[in-house]
Amino acid sequence: MTQVLATAHDRMSRAKDASRQVGLLGDARKREALLAVADAIVRSSAAIVAANDEDLTRGRADGLSDALQDRLRLDAVRVGALAAAVREIAALPDPVGRVLDERTLPSGVRLQKVAVPFGVVGAIYEARPNVTVDITALALRSGNAVVLRGGSAALHTNRALVEVMRGALEAVGIDPEAVQTVDDFGRDGARELMRARGLVDVLVPRGSAQLIETVVTESSVPVIETGAGVVHIVLDESAPLEWARDIVVNAKVQRPSVCNAVETVLVHRDAAQRLVGPVVQALHDAGVTVHGDTAVAALAPDVVPATDDDWALEHLSLDLSMRVVDDLDDALAHIRRYSTHHTESIITTDDANAERFLAEVDSAVVMANASTRFTDGGEFGFGAEVGISTQKLHARGPMGLAELTSTKWLARGAGQVRD
Repeated sequence: MTQVLATAHDRMSRAKDASRQVGLLGDARKREALLAVADAIVRSSAAIVAANDEDLTRGRADGLSDALQDRLRLDAVRVGALAAAVREIAALPDPVGRVLDERTLPSGVRLQKVAVPFGVVGAIYEARPNVTVDITALALRSGNAVVLRGGSAALHTNRALVEVMRGALEAVGIDPEAVQTVDDFGRDGARELMRARGLVDVLVPRGSAQLIETVVTESSVPVIETGAGVVHIVLDESAPLEWARDIVVNAKVQRPSVCNAVETVLVHRDAAQRLVGPVVQALHDAGVTVHGDTAVAALAPDVVPATDDDWALEHLSLDLSMRVVDDLDDALAHIRRYSTHHTESIITTDDANAERFLAEVDSAVVMANASTRFTDGGEFGFGAEVGISTQKLHARGPMGLAELTSTKWLARGAGQVRD
């Protein structure tokens, strides 16, 4: 269903109106809506890929980075994965109506605290058409309408996806105005979305550190802050070589353009002689450029000298920073200084060091002996994710359905009055 061109304010008003219907939908109707969306995406795969080709062609001409091109790219397989994620979300339990607390007051009034939809969820993101589908599906499953600003790089792709999803809702008798985009209005649309307090209940930014900072500082709508991923792996003194090599390579190479890819590896000095050479060689074999300090450069060939800026850099590419640290205390101090509080992992067979790392590192996800690539809503069993929150309010880490609900108290009495 093609959207009628209206003002951004009008579209957000329509989303607010539609949210009242969507918020009252039962479990079965919300499942039906999402399965219709998934089927429509599959049927429209060729048209979606064609629209994506337009965006990729323009992006290459405009010098879009390889990392953003990878995030932007859709082919038939990735489109199929989008539909599969929608079906997974449809199969998840309904988060609305969960009883979170209940009690009876001395007066006999019965109280229940229940999960309810936010109403309208806004999202601002760049070159990520998968987010268009994931956030829409999560919003609908949790009884919310959605307003999207997906950026100019994915304009044609997002327009195609939004039309497909709106058409699917209309086909099953659900108000298609529950899915809106303000992409047609460019940066003015983004600004209106950030200022739509009263129409939009919560706003989630996903993208570069600059985009997130802009939304956090300029928005009057409450923001759930997601963060850039300056992600660390610590190779402790006892780290097995096979674990260290395999986990670091996976965390960097499996998909380097995403926020849970490792950016900095810290190697315990007492393990450096044993680990640095083989790990760097494995990274080189996988096409990774290693930016290392002088200790790393002394232990492995073809290492690019690291600069101070490298330790705070989210490469989002086949580049990795590596430093030798004196001990676990030194590693923890480095993480405290440079981490964006996204994901950190330690490779060790020392249980005390593992537990200390898990307890002391202040990040949304902290791991021992696992790849940072597991920080993901799909991997955590959420079907997909709204984003990975690096804040400490309401939601932290991968955000799924529960994080798109608020709460309200229901009180049931029998004529009681307060003394």
